[in-house]
Amino acid sequence: MQESLLANISQLEGGLKIVPTGRECSVPSGRIDILASDEQGKRVVIELKAGTADRDAVGQVLSYMGDLKAAEPKVSVRGLLVAADFTARAIAAARAVPNLGLRKYAFKFSFHKVGM
Repeated sequence: MQESLLANISQLEGGLKIVPTGRECSVPSGRIDILASDEQGKRVVIELKAGTADRDAVGQVLSYMGDLKAAEPKVSVRGLLVAADFTARAIAAARAVPNLGLRKYAFKFSFHKVGM
């Protein structure tokens, strides 16, 4: 999922660009899956979850956002949590954070005959 999103980041949100060190970027709280910037110059922490995200995932994204804010106090930071689904507790927790967005992913398969 990470490789596909890195190659097609604009599908998540128009105007996003991966920052030069934005792949599995280390911060004191852990490793950010993808770090991007948006059209307004805000840093965007993107956390990917394969399956259902719970409120712990919301806390994880917030800790990464806090680390970036501490390192660069003048830069605006927001987050996107990407998962197949979200628990009710994750959705409720995210409502309290205006600069955190939740995004569901879905796959679309295509099949092609090979060598016949």
